[in-house]
Order: sequence, then structure tokens, then C-alpha cells
Amino acid sequence: MYDYQARTESETSFSKGDQMELLDDSHADWWLVRMRDGREGYVPYNFVARMDTMESQDWFFGKITRKDAERLLKFPESPLGSFLIRESETEPGTYVLCVHDKDASRGDCVKHYKIRRLDNGGCYITSKTAFTNHTELIRHYQVKEEGLCRKLTIPCPKPKPVMQDLSVETKDLWEIPRETLQLQTLLGSGQFGEVYKGTWKGTTDVAIKTLKQGSMSVAHFLQEAQIMKMLRHDKLVRLYAVCTKEEPIFIVTELMANGSLLDYLRNDKFKQITIPHLIDMASQIASGMAYLESKNFIHRDLAARNILVGENNIVKVADFGLARILDNEEYNPKGARFPIKWTAPEAALRQKFSVKSDVWSFGILLYELMTRGRIPYPGMDNKTVLEQVERGFRMDKPTNTPDGVYTKMLECWHEKPDLRPTFEHLFIYFDDYFISVEPNYREAD
Repeated sequence: MYDYQARTESETSFSKGDQMELLDDSHADWWLVRMRDGREGYVPYNFVARMDTMESQDWFFGKITRKDAERLLKFPESPLGSFLIRESETEPGTYVLCVHDKDASRGDCVKHYKIRRLDNGGCYITSKTAFTNHTELIRHYQVKEEGLCRKLTIPCPKPKPVMQDLSVETKDLWEIPRETLQLQTLLGSGQFGEVYKGTWKGTTDVAIKTLKQGSMSVAHFLQEAQIMKMLRHDKLVRLYAVCTKEEPIFIVTELMANGSLLDYLRNDKFKQITIPHLIDMASQIASGMAYLESKNFIHRDLAARNILVGENNIVKVADFGLARILDNEEYNPKGARFPIKWTAPEAALRQKFSVKSDVWSFGILLYELMTRGRIPYPGMDNKTVLEQVERGFRMDKPTNTPDGVYTKMLECWHEKPDLRPTFEHLFIYFDDYFISVEPNYREAD
């Protein structure tokens, strides 16, 4: 389904459309195949699909959400009439045709058409025209509009999947040799250390975080990092490997093209990031955090500086769990670098970190989103913030913030942790925001 360039001798390269024989699919992430020219090697499972299945079609996107379908179809490379088919979120086994459209009332939009099944295995959108399969349905609507908003043009371009490992050889290796990494461009620095764009073995772009010397126990770090590597979700930055044999410790992760969300927001000089974009980002972050919540994993440092931005406003949660394993004295409630303004009062005052203290931090992150990167509690130092928050002070609604967003901020800042919303609730709320909360919202000119 995609081109792939082998990264090690045990892998094999291929181009989109190449056919291969499957020899072994016992490993979840890497399949052993034989190419038509006799070459054998491993390939990443999410780059290939079995022939003559829906998964092998360019237009089939599988189990993606309605919101993700809309985001993909509104990318600049998806012209009007571009389309995809996804599995229904509410009715597994049922499919939906999604089409990029533009009309007078909604402007640039995506229309969703339920594909209904026939008892004989066929399918249809309108009962007067039935098809034997989805491929026949697509071909028909590429020629005739017939009840759709417009004729179908091209399948929505599919972004390449994120690799689960650096290569098949590192799938069971957590520690990799430091000399296989090349640090290139400094992307940023923070309380944990510096982050560089780099490459692994000269073939694979990665982000490399260098941790400040003496900032943590190597043994403790490795214990926690093993857990962090097992966490897999498309809204979490993928953790690939570490280098701990000497200092500074390196953490190797998926590379996100546009850096931290904080810098991204502050650099938006022309206000190209609209309120709908910001709401969508909130939804994506809540999705990643809902996954951590389901694993009972606490982030401890959720803030815009620890969210990374990819292409087309895709955002992912980074640095989950790192705050817990820092030995640095500065990174405790009395230290200069402790993020008091992002931390729930029960965590800052009594060290009671929980998923609910992460929810408090998410409320502060909403403030950062709506103010495009302003520091929370403007004009107040950490000591004053702690005192005022304990007395019940909460920040006012930022300028141009929709009421529905500010309501959720206040709920996240409830003094009683158990009365704060779950991340699952927050994800659903922001994912459906312009359907259920503000269906008539329009951007001001």
C-alpha cells in the first residue's frame, strides 16, 4: 500500500503495488514475506494488505473516526470530490462513504453517506441503485453524481503509518548503540534537556531527547521506560529506543515536523489557527490522554510545551511519565522549574498526583490553546497562584473563547478531584463540539 525502504539486512524493500507471498505473520508488527524476484525479508505489517480485500484499496481507511476522516479530506492535497470509505464507529461492520464538498451554507465540508448491506452481500447508498461490492459502487459514483453531493474524483491521499519500531531488529531491543544516532538540528530545550532532529543509521528521521546529566537514576529510568514503550496510541508520540550506557541519556522517538504546540501557537502570527482548529487539537489531546487514563497511567506534566505538532495540525502527547522519574531537585514543588501554574493544588501541596490532577492540567492547556500560548495566571508568581487557587480563584474566560470551552475549563478546575470530568468525557465533548455543543458556530470575519 506504500513504498518501503529496508533499514536493515533482515528487511526487504518494496514499492506500492508490489505483490509478495506471506511466509510468517506470527509477529504482530513485522511479517516475513517472499517477493516475486525471490528476495525474502521482514516488512512492517501496516504497510501491506492481503490482495483482493478492502484493506488493499487506496480508498479504504478502516477504523478511523468521523473527525479524522474530515481532517484528512480537508488537507490541501485532497481536492473537492476526493473520498474515502471508513468503518462506522457506531455500527461495526457497516461502512460510510465520506466525500470532500463545498456548498453555500457550510462552505468547505465533508459529507458522510451510510453504505447499506443487502442480504446477498451487495451494497447500496440509495435503494434504486445496488452494487455487488464496494469497488463497483465507487466506480459508479466516479461517473455519476446520482444523489451524492458531487461525483467522486480521487481517493483521499493516505498518510504513511507510524512505524512501531525503528526496524525489525530493534523490536525486542530497547537499548541501541549511541553511535547509530546522528544529532543534527536543535529543535528545542526544556526542563528535561534538549531535543534534536536526527537520524538512526542514516536512514530514519527521529527525534532525540538528551536528558540532563544526573537528572535521574538509569535503573529507575529503564524500569519506567519499559512501561512507556508499551503504550501505543495514535495520539501519543511513539517511543522507539534509549541510550543509557553513558550520559547524557538519549530517548529516541517519532519525529513531529512542527515542534512543540506552545511554539506553534505563539508563532501563528497571521491567526491561521482558527477556533475550530483549536477545538480539534483539544479533542486529539483528550483522545491520547483518555488512552493513558484507561491504562491508569499518569502524565504529571501535561502542558502545551509537552504536546508535539505534525503536519496539518495533527497533535500528539509527549513526555508522558518523565516527570515521575526525574531526580532533579528543581523538579519538585519547591523547585524553580516545577510547573506550579499547570499543577492541581492537591498535587502541588500534598503530592497527590492522579489522572484527575492530569485533568486539571488539561484545563490549563485549554487556556493555552485559547490564548495561543500565553502563560497562565498572567502577572502572578507561583506562590500567589498556589494561595489564590486554594482560596477558590479561577482564571477568567480568555477573549474570544466559546462559552462551551470555558465551561469545561472550570469543570477541569473543580476543587474536588472526583468531580472533574474524565478524559473519555472530554474527548467525546470536544470531538462532537460543533455538532452537539455549538452547531451554529461561525468564525468571525
